[in-house]
Amino acid sequence: MTATAEPSADPAPMGLAAQLVRFVAIGAFCALVDFGVYGGLLALLGLHTTGGVAGGGWFAVAKGISFVCGTTTAYLLNKRFTFQATKGRFSGFVLLYATTFALNVGVNALMLAVLPEMPFRLTAAWVVAQGTATAVNFVMLRTVVFRASR
Repeated sequence: MTATAEPSADPAPMGLAAQLVRFVAIGAFCALVDFGVYGGLLALLGLHTTGGVAGGGWFAVAKGISFVCGTTTAYLLNKRFTFQATKGRFSGFVLLYATTFALNVGVNALMLAVLPEMPFRLTAAWVVAQGTATAVNFVMLRTVVFRASR
């Protein structure tokens, strides 16, 4: 009688490159969730302006709700498809996203302060801020939040 290897119930660990590709794809999808919820809430509230005094604090409320929706979607999808985690530290995830949100806002403000007046200045600041926060987010999710389940 020959021994055969039994198939493992756990999938093989995913490499860094595969995790990064999935993380970016999920991030893009979650950005659409965030943006879609934000736009939907503003439309529901009848705020079809570009911002300012007309909407008062409702823009911030809509942005807060949309950020929570996008972030929750990111947690669930990254847990399952990027890091293949059976468990994760949701409190760690919330703390991480609060930190990266603050980092994103801070880097954006810094870039706006140091970039010269130029075409696409706002876009450049957004890209640098988003890229910085995304890189920190990926490393911390991989090494802290979902580490125990790998």
